[in-house]
Amino acid sequence: MPSGEYDPDAVEPRWQRRWVDEETYAYSDDDPVDPNTVFSIDTPPPTVSGSLHMGHLYGFTLQDFVARFERMNGGETFFPFGYDDNGIASERLTEDELDIRHQDFERREFQAKCREVCADYEEQFTENVQSLGVSVDWNHTYQTIEPRVQRVSQLSFVDLYEQGREYREKAPAIWCPECETAISQVETEDDEQASHFNDIAFPVAGRDGNDEVADEFVISTTRPELLPACVAVFVHPDDDENQDLVGESAEVPLFGHEVPIIADERVDMEAGSGIVMCCTFGDQNDIEWYQVHDLDLRVAIDESGHMTDLAGEYEGLHADEAGEVIVEDLDEAGALLDRRDITHTVNVHERCGTSVEFLVTEQWYIEMLDKTDEYLEIGREMDWSPEKMFTRYEHWVEGLQWDWLISRQRSSGIPFPVWYCEGCGEEVIAEKADLPVDPLSDDPPVDACPECGHDAFQPEDDVLDTWATSSLTPLVNAGWDWDDEAEEFTMERPELYRFDLRPQGHDIISFWLFHTLVKCYEHTGEVPFEETMINGHVLDENREKMSKSVGNVVEPEAVLEEFPVDATRYWAAGTAVGDDFPFKEKDLRAGEKLIRKLWNASKLVESLAPEPFPAEPEGGLRELDRWLLAELDAEVERLTELLDDRAFSKARDELRSFFWNTFCDDYLEIAKQREDDAAAYTLRTAHRRFLKLFAPLLAHVTEELWHDMYADAVDGATPEGVSLADGTSDSIHLADWPEPLGIEADRDAGTAATAVVGALRKYKSENQLPLTAALDVVEVYADVRGFEDDITGVMHVDDLAVHPDGDAPVETVITGIDLDYATIGPKYGDQVGDIEAALAQGEYKIDGDELHVASVTLVDDEFAVEEERQYQGEGELLQADDVVVIVRNEA
Repeated sequence: MPSGEYDPDAVEPRWQRRWVDEETYAYSDDDPVDPNTVFSIDTPPPTVSGSLHMGHLYGFTLQDFVARFERMNGGETFFPFGYDDNGIASERLTEDELDIRHQDFERREFQAKCREVCADYEEQFTENVQSLGVSVDWNHTYQTIEPRVQRVSQLSFVDLYEQGREYREKAPAIWCPECETAISQVETEDDEQASHFNDIAFPVAGRDGNDEVADEFVISTTRPELLPACVAVFVHPDDDENQDLVGESAEVPLFGHEVPIIADERVDMEAGSGIVMCCTFGDQNDIEWYQVHDLDLRVAIDESGHMTDLAGEYEGLHADEAGEVIVEDLDEAGALLDRRDITHTVNVHERCGTSVEFLVTEQWYIEMLDKTDEYLEIGREMDWSPEKMFTRYEHWVEGLQWDWLISRQRSSGIPFPVWYCEGCGEEVIAEKADLPVDPLSDDPPVDACPECGHDAFQPEDDVLDTWATSSLTPLVNAGWDWDDEAEEFTMERPELYRFDLRPQGHDIISFWLFHTLVKCYEHTGEVPFEETMINGHVLDENREKMSKSVGNVVEPEAVLEEFPVDATRYWAAGTAVGDDFPFKEKDLRAGEKLIRKLWNASKLVESLAPEPFPAEPEGGLRELDRWLLAELDAEVERLTELLDDRAFSKARDELRSFFWNTFCDDYLEIAKQREDDAAAYTLRTAHRRFLKLFAPLLAHVTEELWHDMYADAVDGATPEGVSLADGTSDSIHLADWPEPLGIEADRDAGTAATAVVGALRKYKSENQLPLTAALDVVEVYADVRGFEDDITGVMHVDDLAVHPDGDAPVETVITGIDLDYATIGPKYGDQVGDIEAALAQGEYKIDGDELHVASVTLVDDEFAVEEERQYQGEGELLQADDVVVIVRNEA
């Protein structure tokens, strides 16, 4: 029996350890699993470059709601955990932790250091996740850099290469000067930055300054450091004022080289002077112009963001510094006509916040632009929770401008399984059976080039983009591999694919979700998920994004030190999936109160029905008992539907309200006045079901109560052989989700009856009467037939008169009219005073949703009517929801 106060500090860690030690949530690989009943979740592998934050707490808890519900509702659930320790994040973590640079080490040596650093962080991260009570199967964990995953990642590369979906090309690529690597479009984000518009005079080559044509024009630019990379000037074909420049050449200020002036409709005539310089490369337009017009290639900024020898005297300066010096020199030369402050959007690398450059480098790509329509269609095949998140996916796919650049110039990562013939450059790809390989230390699969016969090979030293690997998590978890004998791809756990759920944040729809769809679709021909559940971000109490620099970060450790884990779970269920929401301590306190309420109510149930499984009495249940169980049936159906729809917030609030108000405040208070077998049976039956309904939400306290009160029972029957309404299990989280019992009752009458009891209980309390005090006469104007004994017995009513037609001798009178001044003030101005005066005199008429007053007509959203029910007869009128109750004491 639950005793004393609930102690989450003792209970929660004990269950967390026991769930892990006993492998409560283990997925069985040995027993055959029906693919139609297993529920599989493709969980996001977090990077290990930091500690647990509120986003982790929130996201993991939402996933756990689904896992716990589906495990109870369907049976076998696959809920793995992974770590993304592959790529830039782990590389930068290792460099910072050990104060080293990856460039100073041979790749395998540096990767070994990464493994050591990440292992320490992963161990701590695992403990943190386990402290949240997340029902992960820790037997099924993975790391995106482990050999098994390396093999899957390299198999993916080889398969796509053989399909003709990958290519290597020397072309303009997005480049991060800070990380010194190429990146993909998905790894960039927009950043609003302060800058300057610099108006620079460009001389027209060969013009001597006569009056007929201008000998110079103005270009407005935010990047003067790109002047040495200028290869052309463009004018819009409709720009009549500057058409005389087309066909001429311009001289680039300070640097002196001449460039052609060309007409092109891509020019934005509204930006700056309407004339634009093309540099190789400043942005996407520059790249398009370079390709379309076959322009020269002038590279003025190198891989580290410094000026090249093409910049002359500015060589070696960082691009930002060079820009400032060039502006000073332009000013001194008289070529700087104006300089003004602006704020504009800059493309930056999302990892480090550095402004990206566009450099010509040789990189590997996955072709995607030819299939964007297909990728939109497979996105539509999934269920989206919430549906509005599909729009983000749609906008991303429609806005794609680049194929997926998958090569990275880093040390931490999975190697490309490729060598190049030193004679002819032919690509030599590793055999599938040999994977994983590292071309820097492993030999190629051939002794001589199959194209030219040359016997020397150059290994590829780039590594795969981390998203090229983490996009394979469904295939990793399903055990996707190449069967060399059968010469086909197979799955070790085919029952998992396609996965039932992909949970993730909305910020990585374009990263993880899109790339997973692309990769898995190309390998298997189908979308990898039935459903995706997209969660929002946790904000501070002012709805601002949490930021360490701003100082508004809430640390999970501090929250969990003050509040039970189950209270944080209650908080996490407090908003609609997909919405960003503020962290509010009051939600945690509300969770604490609910935990205490559940604990104390359970103690009361135990005291009122001490036998664990009282049998249903031979005489059957009373109407009130049947009503409660019928109401609970409806609640079970409603909650099942809400949890199926991932509407956790509505499910939480409706379950709390029903438990607190209907069960505790109404039925439990009535049951306290009864000592009969029907009440005992009803209490226990309802209580077991409440524990199960709360289990996905309040994981720890429900497990503790279940073991205290029910776990010793045999599943399905009591020791006396009495059939249970629902199964019992050693862990509540492995028990069956409640099914409706199918009990019939007059639910409207029962609801009215409990409202009457509540009103009478309140009446006694307000009049300082004991609950056992007799009431002479009570009249009820509602159909509560069948519940008369419950009302009279519990509330000690001598004479109960029931008027089932509800025609009560009360009058509803208007006591006031509330005006919406925010609406009528601007609309009626000086007339508001007249409206108020007429209302005060009662000079108005209400006609449906309209209020006619002072020669104007207000509609329903501009006013509200205050009403009150009044009774003129003997006795006292009580308010009981929509039921009229009159109490008379005849003494």
